[in-house]
Amino acid sequence: MIVRERTAMLPGSFDPPTNGHIDIIERSAKLYEKLYVVVADNVQKQCLFTPDERMEMLRQILKNNHNIEVVSYRGLVVDFARQHNVGVMVRGVRALVDFGYEFELAMTNKQLNPDLEILFMPTSPKYFQLRSSAIKEMAAYGADISPMVPPLVVQLMRNRIKLLTL
Repeated sequence: MIVRERTAMLPGSFDPPTNGHIDIIERSAKLYEKLYVVVADNVQKQCLFTPDERMEMLRQILKNNHNIEVVSYRGLVVDFARQHNVGVMVRGVRALVDFGYEFELAMTNKQLNPDLEILFMPTSPKYFQLRSSAIKEMAAYGADISPMVPPLVVQLMRNRIKLLTL
């Protein structure tokens, strides 16, 4: 039996971080001694913000949570788990559609790293409709996204979208 520190990770693109992401992160941090928030550096995904910008946003938003470490990683999350002795990967799910996708991904990750446990955490009901892609689209059309993302993200998105429309 492998004895591990109570360490978990929550990987995602976080482009941009939403209030739903922050909710799942903070709830997960209450369950573990250490939580890695792993910002995916996926070259195949078209992101509004760079991995460094997303990490900095999350670090600012989560700065009062001392057991959370925000990192960026390019590669398979199961490899990150091995390298950092992480025993649990937390995945937030909003709806049944999310669960189907996440379940298939979890089975693949379990094949790649049988020692890694996957925890599905349902989102809080008030955040179940938040999707980063929809928030980016709404922001591009000038909609008020302040109920959906932290204030820092609102400002950074406004600035980014202004630059993109010049």
